Amino acid sequence: MSIVPNAALRLSGTRHIFSSSSAAAFSLVELLITMALILIMFVMLYGKSSKRFQHEQKQACQGNLQNIYVALQMYANDGNGLFPVKKDATTSEQALAMLVPRYTTVTAPFICPGTKGSPLPEGESFEKRRISYAYYMGRRSTEGTAPLMSDAQVNNEPKLKGQQVFSPDGKKPGNNHHKYGGNIMSCDGNVEMIQTKAPVSLLLTQGVVLLNPKP
Repeated sequence: MSIVPNAALRLSGTRHIFSSSSAAAFSLVELLITMALILIMFVMLYGKSSKRFQHEQKQACQGNLQNIYVALQMYANDGNGLFPVKKDATTSEQALAMLVPRYTTVTAPFICPGTKGSPLPEGESFEKRRISYAYYMGRRSTEGTAPLMSDAQVNNEPKLKGQQVFSPDGKKPGNNHHKYGGNIMSCDGNVEMIQTKAPVSLLLTQGVVLLNPKP
């Protein structure tokens, strides 16, 4: 008669062990899911394609453009106010390479920190290499707020207010800062951070062409 209680006891113990194992397994799954969610949130907030990260890169990009402006201004001082012009240039590299090495030997600022662009050799022409910035060739230092340089744009056309300047989806062209806009520097050296669309019309006056970097 005592066999039944012992069997019941063993069965009860087996159920308890199974229940504990299931609980432990479920907790492990929960832990893995939580870790995955934390990783996803971290990448969204701090990854290279995140808005926060690219905002920081746009700030560093402003410093790049201002460094380049020093060389541009020295060139213009020697050229009666005219910034670099190279006949038949089709990319910004061809015109801006005229700054090196006479007006600057430092080439690092010509690569936007928001991109994965390859470093440029110091003190050497980058005409046959690739930089990150677009250039409005034909401008003069007296043109004030007219655009002079910018992050690579979606095309070489003039932009009316509200038209796309930089990539809207993070895809090329015009994606130096993924889908979060970029910087535009004027002829007076002022650098403005904008979103993807033109806040004002960015027109091309006579003799001025917009040159994008090599694709």
